[in-house]
Amino acid sequence: MNPVEVILATGLTEPLALLEESLRGGEPVPEDLAERMRRAVDAGDMEVLAARTEDRILGVAILAYRPNIAAGALFASIEDLYVSPEARRQGIGQTLLTAADERCTQHDISYVEVQIQDDEAEAFYAALGYEPEKSVRVLSRSLPIPET
Repeated sequence: MNPVEVILATGLTEPLALLEESLRGGEPVPEDLAERMRRAVDAGDMEVLAARTEDRILGVAILAYRPNIAAGALFASIEDLYVSPEARRQGIGQTLLTAADERCTQHDISYVEVQIQDDEAEAFYAALGYEPEKSVRVLSRSLPIPET
């Protein structure tokens, strides 16, 4: 495999295409969501990191920066981290997380969270120093969105 570098993506088209292929079965995200993401990136509230070789993106990490009133500081949330199946187990996910740590340090952020859905993801993050948050429970609720 060619050397991999992690860059701060300046456009969303290529990183979103990788995420859409993997997480949405190739279906594009709605344009209004893509536009909201562009605005969040432009405002500095979100960053998209791309692990790439010379010719293509192999992995993507999306960081969202949010205020935490209780802590009196920003924190970061890893919204998505995805590595192409053929590029897995080659250190790309770890390289993306190292780059995310560097970005957080540049923003004076010392707390990073991620929500996971399976044991494999939990083991991946745990091996890199992430721990279960004992004081937080995540609850969710789906709301109907009226047709326009």
